[in-house]
Amino acid sequence: MSLDETGGAAVQGVEGSPKAGEELPTKLRRGSVGIFEAAFQSFSYVGPAGDVAILLIGTVLYAGGATPLAVLIAWVLYGLWMVTPVEFSRHITNAGSFYAYSSRGFNGGGALALWFWIGENLTGPAFAVLGLSGFLFVLFSSLSSTGWAWAPIAIATLLFGVVLSYRGVRPSTRFTLVAGSFEALFLIVTAVIIIFKVGPHSSVTAFTLNTIHNNAHLLFLAVIFSVLDFTGLGTATTLSEELAGSKTKMYKALWLGWAISGVALILPAYALTVGWGIHNMAHYASSADPGLIVYKHFLGNIGWGILIAVTITSYLSYMVAKVNAVTRIWYSGGRDGIYFRRVSKVHERFHTPYQAVLLFFVVILAINLIAGGLLGPTNGGLWLLTISGVCIIGVHIVANTGLTAFMAKGEHKFNVMLHGVIPSASSIIGGVVIYYSVYPLPSGSVGIAVIVSLVWLALGFISWGWYVRRHPDRLRFAGWSRGDDGPVPAAAVATAQAGHPGVGSGPGTPHPASPA
Repeated sequence: MSLDETGGAAVQGVEGSPKAGEELPTKLRRGSVGIFEAAFQSFSYVGPAGDVAILLIGTVLYAGGATPLAVLIAWVLYGLWMVTPVEFSRHITNAGSFYAYSSRGFNGGGALALWFWIGENLTGPAFAVLGLSGFLFVLFSSLSSTGWAWAPIAIATLLFGVVLSYRGVRPSTRFTLVAGSFEALFLIVTAVIIIFKVGPHSSVTAFTLNTIHNNAHLLFLAVIFSVLDFTGLGTATTLSEELAGSKTKMYKALWLGWAISGVALILPAYALTVGWGIHNMAHYASSADPGLIVYKHFLGNIGWGILIAVTITSYLSYMVAKVNAVTRIWYSGGRDGIYFRRVSKVHERFHTPYQAVLLFFVVILAINLIAGGLLGPTNGGLWLLTISGVCIIGVHIVANTGLTAFMAKGEHKFNVMLHGVIPSASSIIGGVVIYYSVYPLPSGSVGIAVIVSLVWLALGFISWGWYVRRHPDRLRFAGWSRGDDGPVPAAAVATAQAGHPGVGSGPGTPHPASPA
């Protein structure tokens, strides 16, 4: 017997591979995170303070005084999307998250989901890398006049997330836990204070269609914007290999993150609406920093200043959560031989996928500097986030399909509602969101971003077909569960014995679930 890097015993078989029935080896440190760290991984990915400060404008543009209703509906709809990671997490423990889930669902599903997710992984970081610069430009107009001040801000933001994630899952998740807890508490408490100060002018009208003349279409468009505000709530699953007892705890972390994010965004959305004036929200949408204005009016310079600090911290927390999630997804794909075969090693001391972290830093820095240089930080960020939104919905649709297929195989009890109706409905909702995001085609650079996103999705299907035809051996065991009770299938051991070394297990230790 020998000890793997997690300190767990692994019975060695032929050529160093585990015997059938033994735990699949993992180099990520199990037991490093708890339920709350996992929950705030998801919460930090949402970054509600940024929405409260300035980013609810897209929703307000359509919903007006009914903005709280739009946010509430979006949160409930995203709850339907959460069913897929929740149900999968009960059976599969894998840092690849939706990639791993889709891999177990249908042939080549992981290759398709991972391709779509790469599209989001490359463009989504702009929310913090360029978004923080845009936020600071709103506060300090003199910065925007320099023409270059955004670049060092972008680099520093990216470096913050990369360094913390590189140094270990414990320091990175503890930061997001502490920062996220204060962010949630601040947003909830201050929202209650604002609502109390508004007094009799607070009204349930904000949760009706009265302010938009019962126009359900406008509400529907606002909901589309708000659904994307909750993107990332499922990313706690990327920490599943580091959460001991993941199959019995991860679903709790997922629902906890969803609940906290909902309260921390819906309640402030209502406070901002009644604080600004339910019937004056058209002016809210035309303001550059409406959230900050409301906070300064009701909470003075102290409340205004704390919101600024919390928002900056929220962007940094998002950056940390982003690096943690993306690099584990890439690492999982790499050890399975899917797309990232050369970045599948784990740091011996920090137990982090450091190669994926370094690749992330180089690629994301280049993409954001180019986009920011050509379009400016605000427009460059919007351009990249347009692509991100379309791609992440594609990931959800693939994973939803994978859940139905996985549960229908007969190895687990199939629940018609949880495994059939809800995933299908979620995919339909996702398709509608994509449709209204790309049609009618926006003008200018955003329209080009929409075309790029659609081309990326099309290339994903081509890549999927290529993997199915050329590398069926890699797909067969891709995304296998690596939980504390996950057995190595005998066929996987046979594959290793046949001379197919794994991708990321280190010298002399072929990985049975990752034939290359």
